Amino acid sequence: MKKNMAICNVATAIERYFTDRLMRQRNVSANTIAAYRDTFRLLFSFAQERLRKPPSALSLDDLDAPLSGAFLANLEVKRGVAIRTRNLRLTAVRSFFRFVAYEEPAHSALIQRVCWRTWLGRRDHTLLLLATQTGLRLSELTSLDRDAVHLGTGAHVRCVGKGRKERCTPLTALARRTLLSWLKEPARKGTAALFPNVHGGRLSPDSVQSLLAKHVRAASANCPSLVSKRVSPHVLRHTAAMELLQSGVDCSVIALWLGHDSIDTTKVYLHAHLALKEAVLAKLKPYERGKPTRFRPNNDRLLAFLEGL
Repeated sequence: MKKNMAICNVATAIERYFTDRLMRQRNVSANTIAAYRDTFRLLFSFAQERLRKPPSALSLDDLDAPLSGAFLANLEVKRGVAIRTRNLRLTAVRSFFRFVAYEEPAHSALIQRVCWRTWLGRRDHTLLLLATQTGLRLSELTSLDRDAVHLGTGAHVRCVGKGRKERCTPLTALARRTLLSWLKEPARKGTAALFPNVHGGRLSPDSVQSLLAKHVRAASANCPSLVSKRVSPHVLRHTAAMELLQSGVDCSVIALWLGHDSIDTTKVYLHAHLALKEAVLAKLKPYERGKPTRFRPNNDRLLAFLEGL
């Protein structure tokens, strides 16, 4: 029992991982030690900012699949690291959790979810980001081919919508960077599909609904309000429309963006937008001045251990 309790603490696990696993058992090179050390320094700093917990106080449950996935996405999108560097960081994280799997089998479910965050996780992340930003219909998303994405000047995605009408939808800088990384992945079994299943075929509508529901359940841990909401692929399309409306885009432009045959369809979002504003105004309270506080990380024993490697 003492051993199980100790390994649940990330600080204890990471020290044993470096000293026992990497140095004594595998006798890895100094370069590998340095690369893995830098990975965990970045991961623990990210977790500290996200969870407001010092690294030495982290448990294995804190480093769950959503946090690990967010860390990798942060590296790629906000830090702009190359796909090769991102994959190196992922290798280090997976290696650590495989080590912990032998030490703490009670956490096998958590470890499996973290180690699973590979091709499927990157596919789902890219698909959902594209759906939310472009507002493409579910049928338009699943029918996209890799060559439908243009990432040069005027980045956009080309799709065929209702009535076999073709349209091009612009991409944000974030969507462009994410798609750029995704397209560097080898095509699954040579498929032309932008978002294939594990066998290289196209995702079915039910598959997209299932993967979305899975990620909504995972997100509910940090956003409990999602539990009472029904999030469907069409809701992501509504989200894109509302984002455009709130940014001041004219309804006629949104109609073209979403591929609506009539602007009357788009005006539904205008009414929803006004109702949302009225609800927000009703909840506003007088502004009260106060001294803002700022989170400041302290020196941490675990980070000090990594610094000393």
